[in-house]
Amino acid sequence: MGFKEDYFFWETIRELSAHYDYRMITVTENHQEIWLESDKNKEFPVIRLIRHDLDWANWLKRDIERTLQNGERIRRKLYKKPIKILSIYVSKFAPVDDHDFSSRVASFKKTNVNTFLLTCENFHDSLQNLEHVLKKPLSIQVLEENEIDEEKVLTVKKNAISESVKKAKAEQKVFQNANKPFFTYIFMAVQIAVFILMEFNGGSTNSKTLIEFGAKFSPYIIQGEWWRFFTPMIVHIGFIHLLMNTFSLYLIGAEVERIYGNARFLFIYIFAGFAGTLGSFIMTPNLSAGASGAIFGCFGALLYFGIVYPKLFMRSMGSSVIVLIIINLIYGFTVSGIDNAGHIGGLIGGFLAAGVVHLPKSRNIFRQLAFLIGTVILTYSLLQFGFNHQESAAIDDNTMAMLAQKYIDDDEEDKAEEMLFKYVESNPDAPLSLFMLGNLSFDKKDIYKARDYYEKAIESNPDLHEAHYNLALVYMNLESFDQAKEQADKAIELAPDNKSYIKLLEEIEKQL
Repeated sequence: MGFKEDYFFWETIRELSAHYDYRMITVTENHQEIWLESDKNKEFPVIRLIRHDLDWANWLKRDIERTLQNGERIRRKLYKKPIKILSIYVSKFAPVDDHDFSSRVASFKKTNVNTFLLTCENFHDSLQNLEHVLKKPLSIQVLEENEIDEEKVLTVKKNAISESVKKAKAEQKVFQNANKPFFTYIFMAVQIAVFILMEFNGGSTNSKTLIEFGAKFSPYIIQGEWWRFFTPMIVHIGFIHLLMNTFSLYLIGAEVERIYGNARFLFIYIFAGFAGTLGSFIMTPNLSAGASGAIFGCFGALLYFGIVYPKLFMRSMGSSVIVLIIINLIYGFTVSGIDNAGHIGGLIGGFLAAGVVHLPKSRNIFRQLAFLIGTVILTYSLLQFGFNHQESAAIDDNTMAMLAQKYIDDDEEDKAEEMLFKYVESNPDAPLSLFMLGNLSFDKKDIYKARDYYEKAIESNPDLHEAHYNLALVYMNLESFDQAKEQADKAIELAPDNKSYIKLLEEIEKQL
């Protein structure tokens, strides 16, 4: 009846599953062919067992070819790199016309298959040879044929399947963590609330509003506003930006929080947001905001998960995660206005943060310590580079004007004037900076200098209606009413709904 061969077939599967962390990945309908894989076995990460009484070698040759094809499919799906597969045939006898298959290796593309015959007619010797091939002891209880019946086989089969089910359940627990995505929902709610507040205070696309609510603005960070490394992750520019990031956070953030747990996720998300802002800070002094860096950090955390559980990662989500990362990065590089430096910074930051906290119910002190030291050194180095680099980086006219206004608001007019003067020396066609120098001169009652700055600003940008209006004020002070009227008319032409301009024109006309 073949009970002895069936017993050794299932006992070998049970032994590999229970003691060497192999799990079933493929089972045929008749349960006569089982494929096992293990993350921990480097020699044979995949073992295939087949229960078949061999007769002629031709069948075996054809089956080896089929095994190579199936093995290559498994390699492409789970491993990518070259693998060695051990194919074990459990048979009563070896093929009658060929006894040398146990030492043969077949190859197809990047897959090698070692064939081994476990024959029950000489089980003791076969078992020793299998232990030599596996380089592992096997504690299989050797029974005589009269000690094995159908009930014994079913018991061993049940135990073998049970071991594999245990490992499958352990894997499922990684994704079915009891932790609910609490902080994911908190961050979603916070960024929606901030967006609503911004809309009622000037609009989420207004640069001044963005800066007031904490967007990343390198000149302010240089002046000591360090919190701007963190606040951009809850600030968004426009409804579409908010919608895309909130939806991405709902999908990716919730999954990461379930895998890593609430506290670990909180650290990963915040550090990734910081790292994304740091990446942007290094690359550009201009305005940016959004949760994209922190969301890319969630991708980074999933990549770290893939290092700890490579096969589980590739089976469950690996290909999708990698493809999404590549698509988003390519999109960021090809479409203008996207802060890809922030995305890359967040991706790296999330990966490093995940390495520092590792995974729940799992510790790797030396790896975590290495990640922690490396993260601290890298962060410190990039901060030093960023501050040194940004201080000498080319700042555009709009950025310089905003920074100067910040100094003025802080009652540091002299510093603002000095900074603007140096800037226009090297950038003479900077209308906003020239305009602000005109304002500072006007406040100091230096009317002629103010006139010169306003005229230069208009020469650089004839559509700067604020400069036309202020120049009209200057000409009124100089009692040049015809020139004042000309500038007021121009200001109204450019901004016809501005009541201040209309009122000024009426005052000028009274003087004519």
